[in-house]
Amino acid sequence: MISFVNSITVNWLESTIIDIEVDINAWLPAFTIVWLPDQWVQESKERLRSALKSSQAKLPTTRITVNLAPANIRKIWPSFDLGIAVWILFNQWWVEDDNFIRESIFLWELSLDGKLRKVDGILPATIWAKDRWFKRIFLPADNCIEASIIPWIDVVKVETLKDLIDMLNWDKKLDIQDTLDFKNLDIKDEIWAMWDIKKKYDFKYILWQEHAKRALLIAAAGGHNIIMEWPPGSWKTMLAKAFSGILPDLSLEEAIEISKIYSISGMLSNKKPIVTKRPFRTIHHTASSVSIIGWGRNAKPWEISLAHKGVLFLDEILEFQKTVLEVLRQPIEDGYITVTRVNANYVYPAKFSLVWAMNPCPCWYLTDQDKDCKCSFNQIKNYRWRLSWPLVDRVDMFIEVPKVKTEDFKVWQDYSWAETTEEIKKKVERARVLQFDRFKDQKLTSNSEMSTKDINKYCTLDKESEDILKQAVVSMNLSARSYYRVLKLARTIADLDGDESILSKHILEALSFRKKSEE
Repeated sequence: MISFVNSITVNWLESTIIDIEVDINAWLPAFTIVWLPDQWVQESKERLRSALKSSQAKLPTTRITVNLAPANIRKIWPSFDLGIAVWILFNQWWVEDDNFIRESIFLWELSLDGKLRKVDGILPATIWAKDRWFKRIFLPADNCIEASIIPWIDVVKVETLKDLIDMLNWDKKLDIQDTLDFKNLDIKDEIWAMWDIKKKYDFKYILWQEHAKRALLIAAAGGHNIIMEWPPGSWKTMLAKAFSGILPDLSLEEAIEISKIYSISGMLSNKKPIVTKRPFRTIHHTASSVSIIGWGRNAKPWEISLAHKGVLFLDEILEFQKTVLEVLRQPIEDGYITVTRVNANYVYPAKFSLVWAMNPCPCWYLTDQDKDCKCSFNQIKNYRWRLSWPLVDRVDMFIEVPKVKTEDFKVWQDYSWAETTEEIKKKVERARVLQFDRFKDQKLTSNSEMSTKDINKYCTLDKESEDILKQAVVSMNLSARSYYRVLKLARTIADLDGDESILSKHILEALSFRKKSEE
């Protein structure tokens, strides 16, 4: 007798339906799994034997052939144990309702004692099943809270294979997980952790850096990238960490988009079933290019993708190897990263606000007014050469952060006049609301994502502004890319001012954040 059951293979962010075909006949006893199963899947035979025995069932002493279709897709996840078990039981008349099974998806791995183990990648699999109009998905209990954020599909919680047998025979009621309420999903431990971070890095307590704070406000309002340069002691790192606190809150769609990446990376749990805060990822300068874009034979997503919709912070960027910095070109320009491996090509989203901090020379004191630089001209040239001009040209803003002098410090400083992180965040959110209305019919979320066509539509200039920009192109030797980035930046500044049109003052401020070409 040949029977079928639905399962899913997750190839990182991409999911595919897998038809599990089981044939049980009266030939010599054997258990064979065919059509490109990897070692994990082949080992499921031994897991099934023990799991069925622990569930008061057993494998029939006949020939069992399991076919995982389609044949052209390699099955690389241990996601088929449960589906195979269901249809072996079906052939032994343990399971009664064929249509019920065909409307369901069965995932994932069985342990030897019949319990269902938690696995990675549940969120993209659940989204895929919902989009294909499956009515329910059977999951391990430890994965159910993560999957329950997705509406319009029943997430059935299963502890053991015996529980599943009872559910399929209607001896036990389906244990359906309640849908997760994203708006009220704030874990106490996470709330307190975020409160401590905001208190420690509140903009209110970062004085003497008003120009840098203005630049970060603009960067957050439009999703722009920024480079901060000046010697040690100028609070570049503190500014970068405070920057994450003024980014707008995540929408449900953005939270799910980020959580899919964290799900396949194995970074979600029952305590943190979905990402509720914008990511802030920091990369150490010893990291390799492979480790930040996707590692391993199957290119598991890493730092560039984990920073999606959040902040990617690179401190001391000139300490990085040049090859590492150059891999950032594609995600800065396109918002995604393409990783090529032997098995396949993988495309991961990577739209993040890139914040770089750099010192001007190897000894760090080239522009310091208090200390003398000890570096030679060639040392400085070779040091700065690691950051190529084509890469700098892709960055929207370049600022010099002045060193804070000790005489500016006071033990009892009056902070009452300074803007707090929450006050600055409100300005950012007002600007983002304007952008949301502007791009409501497009798949854009911020000004930094505009294409050339969008810029021509939304960034029209009057005669005075156009003349200023044309003169700047000549005097600053701006490239075509720089020209359009200035326009996008000016659009954001106008949004912060609440102006519908881009004025000359917006163009002038945008140009003040532009680095003159060194070519």
